[in-house]
Amino acid sequence: MTTDTATWIEKDKKQLHPVYHPKTHVNPLVIERGEGVWLYTTDGRKILDGMAGLWNVNAGYGREELAQAAYDQMKELAFTSNFSGMTNLPSIQLADKLAGFAYEGLNTTFFTSGGSEANDSAFKTARYYWKRKGKPGKYKIISRKGSYHGITLASTFATGLEKYHTMFGPALEGFVHIPAPNPYRYEGQLKDGETVGRAAARELEEAILREGADSIAAFIAEPVMGVGGVIVPPDDYFPLVRQICDKYEILFIADEVITGFGRTGEWFALKHWNVKPDILSFAKAITSGYAQLGGIQISDEIRETMESAADTEAYMHGYTYSGHAMACAVGLKNLEIMEKENYPQRARELGKRLLDGLKSLLEFPFVGEVRGMGLVCGVEIVSDKAADPALAMKIFKAAEERGLRSRPLGNVLAFSPPLSIHEDEVDEIVRRLGAAMDSVR
Repeated sequence: MTTDTATWIEKDKKQLHPVYHPKTHVNPLVIERGEGVWLYTTDGRKILDGMAGLWNVNAGYGREELAQAAYDQMKELAFTSNFSGMTNLPSIQLADKLAGFAYEGLNTTFFTSGGSEANDSAFKTARYYWKRKGKPGKYKIISRKGSYHGITLASTFATGLEKYHTMFGPALEGFVHIPAPNPYRYEGQLKDGETVGRAAARELEEAILREGADSIAAFIAEPVMGVGGVIVPPDDYFPLVRQICDKYEILFIADEVITGFGRTGEWFALKHWNVKPDILSFAKAITSGYAQLGGIQISDEIRETMESAADTEAYMHGYTYSGHAMACAVGLKNLEIMEKENYPQRARELGKRLLDGLKSLLEFPFVGEVRGMGLVCGVEIVSDKAADPALAMKIFKAAEERGLRSRPLGNVLAFSPPLSIHEDEVDEIVRRLGAAMDSVR
């Protein structure tokens, strides 16, 4: 480590980082620039970013078109309020572009600054909708164990990972958690002849009946669970979920903050199962991380219900940076890039190459399973089939020493590289991870 880097790290102690503990922030990577899929540190290291930042830098680093879009918009108008009574051209243009883009019938967008705000907005919108429908008792949200929906106060307790709850309780009332459809480690009860998908869907129905359908506002789910271990559900799961939500008049919120905008091989992941949500949460890849932007899209029926509200029933929700002009301009340019370079197709083709390469590592006895969809993959590290997070962390550190960045999620190493990645760089991920595994064998 150079003296300059040591100085930067000392100065960094004045900053409180997300998900922080001093033991996890010893000698952090100090990144000074990025190009393509590569990150460059102040001490001269070149690192292949196998996580696209935080699942989001789909277009890769150093895209001058995105920097230019931000610069051009900021010269004209960086920001103005987007609260009722005022709007701006980039937010209008982006909302128009997104109308029906993800799913037919989702034509209205509310903008936020990121995914946590998007999911909070989804919860509040669901509650608002049911109040407008004359059913104020429908306020609870059902999510899955192991899910991640953000870490604002409400989204923290929708998140189904207890480590995010421990130091911030007591828990908010109204959030219910059920087993996730994890084929490798299903935590629920399997009945005779039942698939994991059917069992997990049954758990949803049983939770609705147990809590009372008249108390449930919505069910929220990531199509592919990210922070919970890159869990790809069985094909029968989401069609059954949609049927159950319809049966009991429950809104279905799709949290596509990670999976949206091409990551899984479709523009949005529920298309893999021909399922459409009532509310869609998005963020991350909408700007490839070049500007802070997220949002929700709502069904036409929800929009029509909002439009019929009395003056005393206004949608009293919003953020200072909702519809931020510069961020929306970057989002528009980023969508142009993603469409021109056909990111869903790239995710399908290069995702298969990455998944096949990672599966070659099943030769290591501690690799329990390799799974993925498109360019998001997980490698489960085990000891005698039991989860081994300590070994996963050891492999993570060995890979980082070899210039490969992944993300340790308990005993799962996650990979979600930029969708702009090339074939040789995909192969380099596999080669460097294999070398790291060989070093700890």
